[in-house]
Amino acid sequence: MLYHKLIHPEINAILAAAGHHSKVLIADGNYPASSTLGPNATLVSLNLSPGVVTCTQVLEALVDAIPIDAANTMMYETTGPYALSEDPPVWAQYRDVFKRANSNVQLEPIAKWDFYPAVQTPDNVLTIQTGDTQRFANLLLTIGVRMDV
Repeated sequence: MLYHKLIHPEINAILAAAGHHSKVLIADGNYPASSTLGPNATLVSLNLSPGVVTCTQVLEALVDAIPIDAANTMMYETTGPYALSEDPPVWAQYRDVFKRANSNVQLEPIAKWDFYPAVQTPDNVLTIQTGDTQRFANLLLTIGVRMDV
């Protein structure tokens, strides 16, 4: 039995085999996960229905299970039909999750069209597709080092 919040067997197995600098994408429900999957990544679909599960819920489980060195968001558009004038509300949720986990990780946006290639690198080991319907909720995590000393 596991002590941490993450109990999904396949996700736990992938994370256990991952190492420092491995990447994990938490994808929102609009992200084209199947067509932008990295060459070494496994796709785990948790998108049961719109809004179930959310990217924030997945982050809450992961932050309890793995060390995180970096968190990259997909920068939102400022023009066009999906434009936002300020950070998406979900980013505040991510910041709160990191704060509650006593993590100093800061969100670092990557331009939208640079985000896709960043996910498709060989070090991406896992893409978790959620049912999150919030705009620009995609979050690319870089796994850190376990520091027991």
